[in-house]
Amino acid sequence: MTVAIYLPSQDNTDWWVKLMQGLLPGWDIVSMDAVTDPAAVHYAVVWRPRTGDIARFSNLKAIVSVGAGIDHVLADAELPLGVPIIRTVGQDLTQRMLEYVTLHVLRHHRDMPRQLQAQAERDWHSIVVPVAPNRVVGVMGLGNLGAAAARILSQVGFATRGWSKSPKAIEGVDTFAGEEGLAQFLDGCGILVNLLPLTSATKGILNADLFSKLPAGACVINCARGGHLVDDDLLEALDSGHLKQATLDVFHQEPLPSAHPFWTHPAITVTPHIASRIDAETGGRLIAENLKIFRATGTCPDVADAVRGY
Repeated sequence: MTVAIYLPSQDNTDWWVKLMQGLLPGWDIVSMDAVTDPAAVHYAVVWRPRTGDIARFSNLKAIVSVGAGIDHVLADAELPLGVPIIRTVGQDLTQRMLEYVTLHVLRHHRDMPRQLQAQAERDWHSIVVPVAPNRVVGVMGLGNLGAAAARILSQVGFATRGWSKSPKAIEGVDTFAGEEGLAQFLDGCGILVNLLPLTSATKGILNADLFSKLPAGACVINCARGGHLVDDDLLEALDSGHLKQATLDVFHQEPLPSAHPFWTHPAITVTPHIASRIDAETGGRLIAENLKIFRATGTCPDVADAVRGY
Protein backbone atom coordinates (compact mmCIF):
# COMPACT_ATOMS: atom_id res chain seq x y z
CA MET A 1 0.00 0.00 0.00
CA THR A 2 1.88 3.07 -1.27
CA VAL A 3 1.27 6.62 -0.04
CA ALA A 4 2.85 9.54 -1.94
CA ILE A 5 3.31 12.80 -0.03
CA TYR A 6 3.76 16.29 -1.42
CA LEU A 7 4.09 19.68 0.26
CA PRO A 8 5.54 22.75 -1.50
CA SER A 9 8.71 22.58 0.63
CA GLN A 10 10.87 19.48 0.11
CA ASP A 11 12.05 19.71 3.72
CA ASN A 12 8.43 19.62 4.89
CA THR A 13 7.69 16.74 2.54
CA ASP A 14 10.63 14.73 3.89
CA TRP A 15 9.55 15.45 7.47
CA TRP A 16 6.01 14.26 6.74
CA VAL A 17 7.31 11.11 5.06
CA LYS A 18 9.22 10.19 8.23
CA LEU A 19 6.22 11.03 10.41
CA MET A 20 3.80 8.91 8.41
CA GLN A 21 6.27 6.02 8.20
CA GLY A 22 6.15 5.87 11.98
CA LEU A 23 2.35 6.13 12.09
CA LEU A 24 1.67 3.59 9.34
CA PRO A 25 4.14 0.72 9.80
CA GLY A 26 3.99 -1.72 6.95
CA TRP A 27 2.80 0.93 4.46
CA ASP A 28 5.13 2.27 1.78
CA ILE A 29 5.39 6.02 2.44
CA VAL A 30 7.38 8.04 -0.12
CA SER A 31 7.89 11.57 -1.34
CA MET A 32 5.84 12.20 -4.47
CA ASP A 33 9.00 13.18 -6.33
CA ALA A 34 10.62 9.85 -5.40
CA VAL A 35 7.83 7.71 -6.88
CA THR A 36 9.27 5.30 -9.46
CA ASP A 37 6.07 3.33 -10.19
CA PRO A 38 3.07 5.70 -10.37
CA ALA A 39 0.66 2.77 -10.83
CA ALA A 40 1.61 1.47 -7.37
CA VAL A 41 0.44 4.65 -5.58
CA HIS A 42 -2.94 4.22 -3.89
CA TYR A 43 -3.10 7.36 -1.74
CA ALA A 44 -1.77 10.91 -2.17
CA VAL A 45 -1.31 13.13 0.90
CA VAL A 46 -0.91 16.71 -0.33
CA TRP A 47 -0.95 20.42 0.35
CA ARG A 48 -1.18 22.64 -2.73
CA PRO A 49 -0.23 19.94 -5.21
CA ARG A 50 1.31 20.91 -8.53
CA THR A 51 -0.87 20.67 -11.61
CA GLY A 52 -0.71 17.18 -13.06
CA ASP A 53 1.07 15.49 -10.16
CA ILE A 54 -1.94 13.53 -8.94
CA ALA A 55 -3.09 12.58 -12.44
CA ARG A 56 0.01 10.37 -12.80
CA PHE A 57 -1.42 7.85 -10.33
CA SER A 58 -3.77 5.65 -12.32
CA ASN A 59 -4.74 3.43 -9.36
CA LEU A 60 -5.37 6.18 -6.83
CA LYS A 61 -8.02 5.34 -4.24
CA ALA A 62 -8.12 8.65 -2.34
CA ILE A 63 -6.48 12.04 -1.96
CA VAL A 64 -5.82 13.45 1.51
CA SER A 65 -5.70 17.21 2.09
CA VAL A 66 -3.26 18.24 4.83
CA GLY A 67 -5.87 20.64 6.17
CA ALA A 68 -9.61 21.20 6.39
CA GLY A 69 -9.98 22.89 3.00
CA ILE A 70 -9.89 21.10 -0.35
CA ASP A 71 -9.84 24.13 -2.65
CA HIS A 72 -6.07 23.79 -3.08
CA VAL A 73 -6.63 20.25 -4.41
CA LEU A 74 -9.52 21.25 -6.68
CA ALA A 75 -7.32 24.00 -8.15
CA ASP A 76 -5.41 21.29 -10.06
CA ALA A 77 -6.78 21.57 -13.60
CA GLU A 78 -5.76 17.96 -14.30
CA LEU A 79 -7.24 16.48 -11.13
CA PRO A 80 -8.75 13.06 -11.92
CA LEU A 81 -12.52 13.01 -11.51
CA GLY A 82 -14.24 10.77 -9.01
CA VAL A 83 -11.33 10.21 -6.63
CA PRO A 84 -12.49 10.83 -3.03
CA ILE A 85 -10.81 13.72 -1.21
CA ILE A 86 -10.36 13.35 2.55
CA ARG A 87 -10.21 16.48 4.70
CA THR A 88 -8.02 16.66 7.80
CA VAL A 89 -10.23 17.95 10.57
CA GLY A 90 -10.71 17.24 14.24
CA GLN A 91 -11.30 18.73 17.65
CA ASP A 92 -7.78 20.16 17.78
CA LEU A 93 -8.37 22.16 14.61
CA THR A 94 -11.82 23.30 15.76
CA GLN A 95 -10.47 24.38 19.14
CA ARG A 96 -7.72 26.43 17.52
CA MET A 97 -10.22 28.21 15.29
CA LEU A 98 -12.50 28.93 18.25
CA GLU A 99 -9.58 30.47 20.13
CA TYR A 100 -8.58 32.63 17.17
CA VAL A 101 -12.08 33.86 16.37
CA THR A 102 -12.93 34.60 20.00
CA LEU A 103 -9.61 36.41 20.52
CA HIS A 104 -10.03 38.71 17.53
CA VAL A 105 -13.75 39.35 17.98
CA LEU A 106 -13.05 40.43 21.56
CA ARG A 107 -10.04 42.42 20.40
CA HIS A 108 -12.17 44.40 17.95
CA HIS A 109 -15.09 44.60 20.38
CA ARG A 110 -12.91 46.17 23.08
CA ASP A 111 -11.06 48.33 20.51
CA MET A 112 -7.66 47.01 21.54
CA PRO A 113 -5.82 48.41 18.49
CA ARG A 114 -6.79 51.91 19.63
CA GLN A 115 -5.91 51.08 23.23
CA LEU A 116 -2.45 49.86 22.19
CA GLN A 117 -2.00 53.03 20.17
CA ALA A 118 -2.87 55.05 23.24
CA GLN A 119 -0.26 53.14 25.23
CA ALA A 120 2.38 53.86 22.57
CA GLU A 121 1.45 57.54 22.80
CA ARG A 122 1.44 57.43 26.63
CA ASP A 123 -2.13 58.62 26.43
CA TRP A 124 -4.36 57.75 29.40
CA HIS A 125 -7.30 57.18 27.09
CA SER A 126 -10.27 55.29 28.46
CA ILE A 127 -12.23 53.52 25.74
CA VAL A 128 -15.72 52.46 26.79
CA VAL A 129 -17.57 50.08 24.48
CA PRO A 130 -21.04 48.49 24.57
CA VAL A 131 -21.40 45.22 26.43
CA ALA A 132 -21.36 42.10 24.26
CA PRO A 133 -25.18 41.64 24.08
CA ASN A 134 -25.35 45.06 22.42
CA ARG A 135 -22.80 44.12 19.74
CA VAL A 136 -23.97 42.14 16.70
CA VAL A 137 -21.39 39.63 15.47
CA GLY A 138 -22.04 37.74 12.25
CA VAL A 139 -20.43 34.50 11.11
CA MET A 140 -20.47 33.74 7.39
CA GLY A 141 -20.36 29.99 6.84
CA LEU A 142 -22.01 27.55 9.25
CA GLY A 143 -20.11 24.35 8.58
CA ASN A 144 -18.29 22.59 11.41
CA LEU A 145 -15.97 25.50 12.16
CA GLY A 146 -18.49 28.29 11.54
CA ALA A 147 -21.23 26.70 13.62
CA ALA A 148 -18.82 26.08 16.50
CA ALA A 149 -17.58 29.68 16.31
CA ALA A 150 -21.13 31.07 16.30
CA ARG A 151 -22.03 28.98 19.36
CA ILE A 152 -19.03 30.14 21.38
CA LEU A 153 -19.60 33.80 20.47
CA SER A 154 -23.21 33.46 21.56
CA GLN A 155 -22.06 31.93 24.85
CA VAL A 156 -19.69 34.85 25.41
CA GLY A 157 -22.78 37.02 25.18
CA PHE A 158 -22.69 38.59 21.73
CA ALA A 159 -25.86 39.06 19.69
CA THR A 160 -24.74 36.40 17.23
CA ARG A 161 -25.92 35.82 13.68
CA GLY A 162 -24.99 33.18 11.14
CA TRP A 163 -25.32 33.06 7.36
CA SER A 164 -25.01 30.01 5.13
CA LYS A 165 -25.94 28.78 1.68
CA SER A 166 -28.76 26.62 3.02
CA PRO A 167 -30.86 27.07 6.19
CA LYS A 168 -29.26 26.00 9.49
CA ALA A 169 -30.54 26.05 13.07
CA ILE A 170 -28.09 26.81 15.91
CA GLU A 171 -29.21 27.42 19.47
CA GLY A 172 -28.60 31.01 20.54
CA VAL A 173 -27.81 32.16 16.99
CA ASP A 174 -30.08 34.02 14.56
CA THR A 175 -29.56 32.30 11.24
CA PHE A 176 -30.03 33.52 7.67
CA ALA A 177 -29.62 31.67 4.40
CA GLY A 178 -29.17 32.21 0.71
CA GLU A 179 -28.78 35.33 -1.36
CA GLU A 180 -32.15 36.58 -0.15
CA GLY A 181 -31.00 36.50 3.47
CA LEU A 182 -27.59 38.11 3.06
CA ALA A 183 -28.59 41.78 3.23
CA GLN A 184 -30.64 41.28 6.39
CA PHE A 185 -27.77 39.31 7.94
CA LEU A 186 -25.30 42.11 7.22
CA ASP A 187 -27.57 44.95 8.37
CA GLY A 188 -26.29 46.15 11.75
CA CYS A 189 -23.48 43.57 11.91
CA GLY A 190 -20.65 45.30 13.80
CA ILE A 191 -18.09 42.49 13.53
CA LEU A 192 -18.11 40.13 10.56
CA VAL A 193 -16.28 36.78 10.66
CA ASN A 194 -15.75 34.88 7.40
CA LEU A 195 -15.56 31.09 7.68
CA LEU A 196 -17.07 30.19 4.30
CA PRO A 197 -15.60 27.48 2.09
CA LEU A 198 -13.98 28.86 -1.05
CA THR A 199 -16.10 27.95 -4.06
CA SER A 200 -16.98 29.61 -7.36
CA ALA A 201 -20.00 31.13 -5.60
CA THR A 202 -18.02 32.59 -2.67
CA LYS A 203 -14.89 33.77 -4.45
CA GLY A 204 -14.59 37.55 -3.99
CA ILE A 205 -17.64 37.71 -1.73
CA LEU A 206 -15.88 40.13 0.64
CA ASN A 207 -16.14 43.06 -1.73
CA ALA A 208 -17.24 46.69 -1.91
CA ASP A 209 -20.90 45.79 -2.30
CA LEU A 210 -20.88 43.60 0.80
CA PHE A 211 -18.91 46.14 2.83
CA SER A 212 -21.42 48.85 1.92
CA LYS A 213 -24.16 46.81 3.59
CA LEU A 214 -22.30 46.74 6.92
CA PRO A 215 -22.80 49.64 9.33
CA ALA A 216 -20.18 52.38 9.47
CA GLY A 217 -17.36 51.43 11.82
CA ALA A 218 -17.73 47.67 11.32
CA CYS A 219 -14.77 45.29 11.59
CA VAL A 220 -13.99 42.32 9.35
CA ILE A 221 -12.16 39.09 10.23
CA ASN A 222 -11.18 36.75 7.38
CA CYS A 223 -9.85 33.38 8.52
CA ALA A 224 -11.23 31.26 5.67
CA ARG A 225 -9.40 31.81 2.36
CA GLY A 226 -7.66 34.75 0.72
CA GLY A 227 -9.75 34.24 -2.41
CA HIS A 228 -12.86 35.41 -0.55
CA LEU A 229 -11.49 38.94 -0.30
CA VAL A 230 -11.14 41.67 -2.92
CA ASP A 231 -8.04 43.33 -1.49
CA ASP A 232 -8.47 46.76 -3.05
CA ASP A 233 -12.10 46.94 -1.91
CA LEU A 234 -11.05 46.33 1.69
CA LEU A 235 -8.34 48.98 1.52
CA GLU A 236 -10.79 51.50 0.07
CA ALA A 237 -13.42 50.72 2.74
CA LEU A 238 -10.83 51.17 5.50
CA ASP A 239 -9.32 54.32 4.03
CA SER A 240 -12.76 55.88 3.61
CA GLY A 241 -13.56 55.16 7.26
CA HIS A 242 -16.57 53.00 6.47
CA LEU A 243 -14.79 49.99 7.97
CA LYS A 244 -12.83 50.51 11.16
CA GLN A 245 -10.47 47.55 11.36
CA ALA A 246 -9.72 44.19 9.79
CA THR A 247 -7.94 41.03 10.86
CA LEU A 248 -6.63 38.87 8.03
CA ASP A 249 -5.18 35.39 8.41
CA VAL A 250 -5.39 34.25 4.78
CA PHE A 251 -4.26 35.81 1.50
CA HIS A 252 -4.28 35.36 -2.27
CA GLN A 253 -0.54 34.71 -2.18
CA GLU A 254 1.11 33.08 0.81
CA PRO A 255 3.49 34.03 2.25
CA LEU A 256 2.10 37.54 1.86
CA PRO A 257 4.59 39.50 -0.31
CA SER A 258 6.66 41.96 1.71
CA ALA A 259 5.54 44.88 -0.47
CA HIS A 260 1.82 44.22 0.03
CA PRO A 261 0.03 47.20 1.63
CA PHE A 262 -1.69 44.97 4.19
CA TRP A 263 1.59 44.69 6.12
CA THR A 264 1.76 48.39 6.95
CA HIS A 265 -1.86 49.49 6.97
CA PRO A 266 -2.65 50.90 10.45
CA ALA A 267 -6.13 49.37 10.53
CA ILE A 268 -5.12 45.84 9.48
CA THR A 269 -3.79 43.02 11.63
CA VAL A 270 -1.96 40.33 9.65
CA THR A 271 -1.41 36.79 10.93
CA PRO A 272 0.37 34.10 8.85
CA HIS A 273 -2.46 31.58 8.23
CA ILE A 274 -2.34 30.24 11.76
CA ALA A 275 -5.97 30.51 12.88
CA SER A 276 -6.52 26.77 12.89
CA ARG A 277 -3.15 25.50 11.78
CA ILE A 278 -2.99 22.06 13.27
CA ASP A 279 0.32 20.87 14.71
CA ALA A 280 1.86 18.28 12.42
CA GLU A 281 1.92 15.44 14.94
CA THR A 282 -1.82 15.75 15.57
CA GLY A 283 -2.51 16.15 11.85
CA GLY A 284 -0.44 13.08 11.08
CA ARG A 285 -2.37 10.97 13.56
CA LEU A 286 -5.68 12.11 12.05
CA ILE A 287 -4.47 11.35 8.53
CA ALA A 288 -3.18 7.93 9.52
CA GLU A 289 -6.47 7.05 11.20
CA ASN A 290 -8.48 8.18 8.19
CA LEU A 291 -6.29 6.16 5.83
CA LYS A 292 -6.72 3.03 7.95
CA ILE A 293 -10.51 3.49 8.02
CA PHE A 294 -10.65 4.22 4.30
CA ARG A 295 -8.55 1.17 3.46
CA ALA A 296 -10.80 -1.04 5.56
CA THR A 297 -14.18 0.37 4.50
CA GLY A 298 -13.72 2.34 1.27
CA THR A 299 -14.76 5.59 2.94
CA CYS A 300 -14.39 7.63 6.13
CA PRO A 301 -16.33 10.40 7.91
CA ASP A 302 -14.03 13.16 6.62
CA VAL A 303 -14.55 12.56 2.89
CA ALA A 304 -15.42 15.92 1.32
CA ASP A 305 -17.97 16.71 -1.34
CA ALA A 306 -15.89 17.74 -4.35
CA VAL A 307 -18.95 19.05 -6.18
CA ARG A 308 -19.78 21.48 -3.38
CA GLY A 309 -16.09 22.22 -2.83
CA TYR A 310 -15.97 21.31 0.87
